[in-house]
Amino acid sequence: MDTRNTIIAIALSLAILLGWETYFAPKAPPPVETAVTAAAPAPVAPGGAELSSLPVTAPAATTTAPTVDAAPSIASARVRVVTPHLHGSISLTGSRFDDITLVNYRETLDRASPEIVLLAPAGSPKPYYSEWGWIASDNAVSLPGPATQWTPSNPDASLTETTPLTLTWESGQGLIFTRTIRADKEYLFSVEQTVVNNSDRPVTLYPYSLVTRLDTHASGQLGFSHEGPLGVFERKLKEVKYDDLKKRGRETVESVGGWIGVTDKYWLTAVAFDPAIKVSGSYSYADAAGRDRYQSDLRADPITAQPGDTKTVSGYLFAGAKELQLLDAYAESPGIPRFDLAIDFGWYYFLTKPFFLGLRWLHGHLGNFGLAIIAFSTLVRLLMFPIANKQFKSMNNLKRLQPEMKRLQERHANDRTKMNQELMELYKREKANPLAGCMPILIQIPVFYALYKVLSVTIEMRHAPFYGWVLDLSAPDPTSVLNLFGLLPYGIPAFLGFVSIGAWPLIMGVTMWMQQRLSPQPADPMQAKIMMLMPIIITFVLAPYAAGLVIYWAWSNTLGILQQWILLKRTEAPTAT
Repeated sequence: MDTRNTIIAIALSLAILLGWETYFAPKAPPPVETAVTAAAPAPVAPGGAELSSLPVTAPAATTTAPTVDAAPSIASARVRVVTPHLHGSISLTGSRFDDITLVNYRETLDRASPEIVLLAPAGSPKPYYSEWGWIASDNAVSLPGPATQWTPSNPDASLTETTPLTLTWESGQGLIFTRTIRADKEYLFSVEQTVVNNSDRPVTLYPYSLVTRLDTHASGQLGFSHEGPLGVFERKLKEVKYDDLKKRGRETVESVGGWIGVTDKYWLTAVAFDPAIKVSGSYSYADAAGRDRYQSDLRADPITAQPGDTKTVSGYLFAGAKELQLLDAYAESPGIPRFDLAIDFGWYYFLTKPFFLGLRWLHGHLGNFGLAIIAFSTLVRLLMFPIANKQFKSMNNLKRLQPEMKRLQERHANDRTKMNQELMELYKREKANPLAGCMPILIQIPVFYALYKVLSVTIEMRHAPFYGWVLDLSAPDPTSVLNLFGLLPYGIPAFLGFVSIGAWPLIMGVTMWMQQRLSPQPADPMQAKIMMLMPIIITFVLAPYAAGLVIYWAWSNTLGILQQWILLKRTEAPTAT
């Protein structure tokens, strides 16, 4: 077998596994600025509105730079939010969604640890909120803004899945604004914005919704998943990295329907209008009193309320965990397009999502995601058995041809071109494939990568336990060889983390070495040394990855050992009789 081909195949496999998205993911397109024509008069911001509350798709009115604590604090007048999945409150100042925690998700594995905090008010350490409102084409029109005090229809009521919240504000110019908020039992709020025009002249208004966050909040965990502004427009996903947006300042896009928001690894805050409404979406960055402010917003096409008219615009706010089944349900009703793309399934979406659905189905029958991974690995091995069988036969043919290959190498030691020609003729004549040993590895790379994405980005895998010491399949193996897997009473210093190998990575490395020993060994001494080093290299490479991924590889290797043993027995059987 050609040594160079083997090295290239191995290097390519590792490069695809560890660097695909970093180096080969599609680059974000350059920003597209929305043109303002004479037919669309420039909307004007509500009086006194802070910049952090303005949808930047609207041509900007003159405003002052924002301050972090200029908006409602947690101490302001509020209406409680109590649903099976959410706790928190809505501020009556600005009618802002800025206090939401997730009931069913905790900060750590300890069930007594705090609930995940998703949204938080300005003035808190991590401000993150959603706002809804109107902007006008006439600067003289008085509109509700971030400082507006809304009046609830029932001051003592809470927003629940059965009790909506109705807020009202009168402009003093004959306009009455009503906001009706409903919550379902999961993570979706519906927001109906109504304006009654009791004045003597028509008024043109642009409804908007936005999600604003101060500072970045990357998970800091090993993985290739998008965290930051994102949205779907014309059924196409558009992601913007924090760093890129900070450089560009602003990006805009137009669409019929669609949604926009900000995502973390497992959590999402997103806004959308009725799917039939034409919208302008915008991603923007601004310096907010020395802190980074990132905003995703939508501005809908204008509505004109004639004297005596009542106009209503409906929208939706999602604030919760990115549970695939739920996102798919919201895509169906109320019709948030391709909402599952909020989960970063990556380039292998066509594999990753079906793999997760398969794992979820197996989990439903086996009761444990670790067992589901093992069952999934078994199915993959069974499907690949014909390829492995063909590979084994080809490698045996190569082993049989090794004496002849060595003679050709010696005969044409000074003429590599002639030697390669003779070797190709030999392979063709004897029907041997020198790359057969690499094919199963290359075929498994998409499978391995897709499973890695599933373990890395799906909330269902977060804090999913296995047996023994693995309490979270999405996290690295918590044990270390440096303290004899916890038998010695001391922790591992951070600077030794790169050599801190857990129990499952060691099991995986041993099974890989055993499988390699059962395979026909390369005739080339250099090849043989490289192959001997591969189990050690792979063990160190995969040690910091999700334990579920390492368990998959270890079990797949174990099945490979059994498979190799069976094939060896079948090959030896004719000579034994």
